[in-house]
Amino acid sequence: MHAKNAVFYNKAQVNNRDMSIAVLRKFLSIRKQEHEVFLSRRKKGKKRELKAIGEPGGEHSVDATMHNGESNGGCEGTREISGDEACSNTKDRTVDDEGKVQQELKPPRVLEALAASGLRALRYTREIDGIGQVVALDNDPVSVEACRRNIKFNGSKVCSKVESHLADARVYMLTHPKEFDVVDLDPYGTPSIFLDSAVQSVADGGLLMCTATDMAVLCGGNGEVCYSKYGSYPLRAKYCHEMALRILLACIESHANRYKRYIVPVLSVQMDFYVRVFVRIYTSASAMKNTPLKLSYVYQCTGCDSFHLQPLGRTVTKNTSVRYLPGFGPAVSQDCSDCGKKYNVGGPIWSAPIHDQEWVASIAEDVKSMKDLYPAYDRISAVLTTVSEELPDVPLFLSLHNLGATLKCTSPSAVVFRSAVINAGYSISGTHVNPLGLKTNAPMDVIWDIMRCWVKNHPVKSQPPDQPGSIILAKEPVLKANFARAVASLSKAQAKKVKRFLPNPERYWGPKIKAGRQITSKHVSLLGAEAIADLIKHGEEDDEPETKRK
Repeated sequence: MHAKNAVFYNKAQVNNRDMSIAVLRKFLSIRKQEHEVFLSRRKKGKKRELKAIGEPGGEHSVDATMHNGESNGGCEGTREISGDEACSNTKDRTVDDEGKVQQELKPPRVLEALAASGLRALRYTREIDGIGQVVALDNDPVSVEACRRNIKFNGSKVCSKVESHLADARVYMLTHPKEFDVVDLDPYGTPSIFLDSAVQSVADGGLLMCTATDMAVLCGGNGEVCYSKYGSYPLRAKYCHEMALRILLACIESHANRYKRYIVPVLSVQMDFYVRVFVRIYTSASAMKNTPLKLSYVYQCTGCDSFHLQPLGRTVTKNTSVRYLPGFGPAVSQDCSDCGKKYNVGGPIWSAPIHDQEWVASIAEDVKSMKDLYPAYDRISAVLTTVSEELPDVPLFLSLHNLGATLKCTSPSAVVFRSAVINAGYSISGTHVNPLGLKTNAPMDVIWDIMRCWVKNHPVKSQPPDQPGSIILAKEPVLKANFARAVASLSKAQAKKVKRFLPNPERYWGPKIKAGRQITSKHVSLLGAEAIADLIKHGEEDDEPETKRK
């Protein structure tokens, strides 16, 4: 690597790369299964056509389909592509021994839009069986030179599959529409400027992998900046990191909709200092109409932890027809029904599921069976375990410590609180975003009733009457909470004492300095004093004149 930070590299991104390889392996497996289903359905359809020829009027109907020299197969491109026919445009026509035309699945083409040193492209080629061509792009000549040098260093297999180009990723993706089965976006900062071209370059049923590292913006530090980049307004709350995931998904969906496309998230994670989403992209004008049903505004109380979702749209079904209408509103009154304070409004966010639990379970099993191939196995296994335990249809989460802080009381343990929610007839789970976060489908009035019952058993000091906690506790609980230990109060991973949240493996494990910037002593918090001194020393040696060295 370059001692002067000429090409960007961050050791902490090993978690990101390992997770991407695990998801990509699963995608190749699913893609192959979908192709086999497509061929079997096509074979059954041909049998029905042959049977129809022997029936009265059958020959006439077949002739009609061959009008102007086009068969039924020639018209398939004009209809919408379903999920079962994903990636069907990546098939190659071959002829078998009997002279019948068959369709063969081509190896997937992968685009790494922001390659830098090309490490990600190299790992995809070397570690994933069945991978096809990998195109690594960068608009920095020094990075492209480093990438090509790394390609040559890794031997003939890599040289035959990986291409490195000096190009603007946005222009390249726009000029190669629907040509790549996988597009990987991992920029330094926001991916917003690349999304419009990225959703166009992914093939139908293909996979878009996208990272966003501008967490200060996505988590509400600069709400106006987030709105200008992503089209959503963030809220500063305990769930801000999950909200960042959902803002990114809503933004990708918005860009896809402009081209009659839509997304299906398979895995969305918040790790280290960034968010990473894996979505499949399909083309369907009719399915695209469901987008308003997947988006919601968030009402967050300024006094307590109550929040409510306001869906953008709704449907009305009559017989076989479906009408798409604006969502009913407002979801809340102007003042919070729990503490009487005002609401902040954020969003719109993606309020549909952000994971495909079947994918998550399968990826976790595959990772476990190949643990030696993943340098960051412990970390990604822990993340996948917590993701697999999340309630899939519950957006955002509560913080048990924040509930206690609002009421100025000692918080109940997670097991006790989970038991009370389960005994009340609702579901509850943890979240991979925050070890103290709890997802539940219980309404906020039930949550506060449980806390009121807890405070009755564990009294608190009196507070000023205008405080949110005092207003909440002044009301008598409607629900009598049952804090008896519930069987499901611990998840399977917790019961087996599986590690779910791991510490950073070393100090200064986080974001690094952008390529091209001069490293000075002010970057000690990012790299550490020893690393700074070493880099500065190497830099001085490189700048020293040749004559002086002699």
